[in-house]
Amino acid sequence: MNKPEIIIAMDLPDKAAVDNFVDKFPASESLYLKVGMELYYKEGPAIVTYLKEKGHRIFLDLKMHDIPNTVKSAMRQIASLGIDLTNLHAAGGKKMMEAAVEGLTLGSPDGKRPLIIAVTQLTSTSKDEMNSEQRIPGEVADSALNYARLSKEAGLDGVVCSAHEARSVHELCGDDFIALTPGIRLESDDPHDQKRVATPRFAKEEGSNYIVIGRSVTQVENPYEVYQRIQAELKLID
Repeated sequence: MNKPEIIIAMDLPDKAAVDNFVDKFPASESLYLKVGMELYYKEGPAIVTYLKEKGHRIFLDLKMHDIPNTVKSAMRQIASLGIDLTNLHAAGGKKMMEAAVEGLTLGSPDGKRPLIIAVTQLTSTSKDEMNSEQRIPGEVADSALNYARLSKEAGLDGVVCSAHEARSVHELCGDDFIALTPGIRLESDDPHDQKRVATPRFAKEEGSNYIVIGRSVTQVENPYEVYQRIQAELKLID
């Protein structure tokens, strides 16, 4: 069983908060950091360049969802930042996802594009909300798998899904298709606004390739100690 990589969700307000957090880790520690909308809209592309120069890998989490040409152009721009991973909403459709892959490829300075994955159903979405508000019948897992199939057909590298769907995603789309799972919480944590949460142990057992952990690490006094503890726990699980 492969150990999933930990991505730390930098859902922080500004660069000062980022520095305060990163400075609590050894300078030699290369992290995988998620830069989301709050931080990116505040600091712009400079925050990505800044963190890359410090030796960290970047998941740029902007969840694009627009007409194909707009997404293609936007992806071409962010590819030039040297990011490692980005995403969009699978609900935008197959043509939009294909355009995104094309844009990333065109914009990559070395010809090797970043990984791109599609959001299936947000981990804050419940079955009742999906049924009544999105007018999608059935279980959340069924919708997530449909979006996963569509994403694979469009040439994407994987999907964002809950850990509860990771095993089924691999069964449908193959072991090489990425299942990145947010909504990861430690046993003692408050789930906050997340509905379909999971522990690191559960996520690994279900086949998650990447687990995104935010407040469990970013809102504690000693984040490095918690980070090390999670790494050790994942390593021990067979």
